[in-house]
Amino acid sequence: MSLSTHVLNAATGRPAAGLLVRLAVADGTVLAEHRTDDDGRIKDLPAATAGVHRLTFETSDISPFYPSVSIDFTIADPAEHHHVPLLLSPYSYSTYRGS
Repeated sequence: MSLSTHVLNAATGRPAAGLLVRLAVADGTVLAEHRTDDDGRIKDLPAATAGVHRLTFETSDISPFYPSVSIDFTIADPAEHHHVPLLLSPYSYSTYRGS
């Protein structure tokens, strides 16, 4: 399984570089902690098993309202690539399963 993420600052239209992101499993065990690159991406998060996972983005530098954003998602097939992007602005955010 491969897992990646991308964060875009919708207020500026630019990638959110240097954002701290944590990957954890359902019981809260942290598997990885990385910062987004200059393009707002983390390309190779550690392979995970099937089940519920959480990406937590420390967003207080971009959003005065959301100090962090957590996205829970389920990996049904660990052989597939999973991409979990975050589109962030000061007072809203959205996500989807990317490719």
